[in-house]
Amino acid sequence: MATTAPKARSEAAEHLKAVALRLFAERGIDGVTVRQIAEAAGQKNHAVVGYYFGSKEALVRELIVDGARAIDVRRNAWLDVCEAKGGPHSVAEVIEGMFETSLDPEAAPGDESFNRFFTLLGLSHRGFFMEALEGQWNTGYQRCLNHLRRMMPDMPVAKKNERFVFLGGTLGAILAARESELADRSRPHRMWQSGATLKHAAKVIAAMIEAPFR
Repeated sequence: MATTAPKARSEAAEHLKAVALRLFAERGIDGVTVRQIAEAAGQKNHAVVGYYFGSKEALVRELIVDGARAIDVRRNAWLDVCEAKGGPHSVAEVIEGMFETSLDPEAAPGDESFNRFFTLLGLSHRGFFMEALEGQWNTGYQRCLNHLRRMMPDMPVAKKNERFVFLGGTLGAILAARESELADRSRPHRMWQSGATLKHAAKVIAAMIEAPFR
């Protein structure tokens, strides 16, 4: 796993990043200008994004890497604990771990934006998204897939890989939907506020992974 340390940023720069992440998650990167980021962050100087990050593109890159790194660190730590105990022991356990490690443990309910941002960007700007990651920050994800391979039904490798594509798309969609609903504070969202919901989702996805191949 890559060990490059994140760049130290001032409090003002971190606030800009948080605001930009929320706006990008809501509107996509093409639907947000640097002026709108500055205004939403309470900055009168509309050149502040360029001052701290050089460009909007550089800001987006930093957000991608920040979030992917954080998830990868959490996921690898979770796998280390599981493997030390002889696990993970089931497909559902792997999927549940993938869900849980995608959540920011320090974010208040409704404040998370990264999974919406990540999913939307991967769909709308796939090439840029992959180039920004530079093949890094996915070792935990690959370790999870390796565990799934040993627990999956016997089937051709190509079909296993197809199911991993379905898995990735489903994980992203569910996490993005959860964030979007919780961000709406106009009404309660009992389903997404329940800790049991992602556990249930993990069991449903496990059934897809384990479905017999014919």
